[in-house]
Amino acid sequence: MGQVQLNKKVPTFKAPATGAGNFSLADAKGKNLVIYFYPKDNTPGCTREGQDFRALYAKFKRNQTLVVGVSRDSLAAHEKFSAKQDFPFPLLSDSDETLCRLFDVIKEKNLYGKKVLGIERSTFLIDAAGKLRREWRKVKVDGHVEEVLEAVRELNRDAK
Repeated sequence: MGQVQLNKKVPTFKAPATGAGNFSLADAKGKNLVIYFYPKDNTPGCTREGQDFRALYAKFKRNQTLVVGVSRDSLAAHEKFSAKQDFPFPLLSDSDETLCRLFDVIKEKNLYGKKVLGIERSTFLIDAAGKLRREWRKVKVDGHVEEVLEAVRELNRDAK
């Protein structure tokens, strides 16, 4: 399986998801899909990012857009994190890094002076036809979710 490319169809995928068993790209058929990749459950930046998506979730829904979060944490860890934060959207467990490789988000990072491979905080917007329309890499949490919502609104306006 190759990597995603802007303005091209995203290859189909399926991953274990909180509350739903599995989530696949087909579950978003006819809707936009925001996939946000984050490094780790229950860490400050990742918690804030999830809370920001939670706060604006109703607006994403009104704009015919599903939201899913992805990290390499286990499904059990995701279930706890999601319940604690009351996330209204699924978190996908990508412990084998299939989705991370598909979206090319595994990068070398510096952790306390040591080089490690980890998820680079990234977000992707897929349109209702399954094409990748926008990507944000090396995301900074502040203001990011608002920017993604605005991109969804633009995409919907352009689709009319």
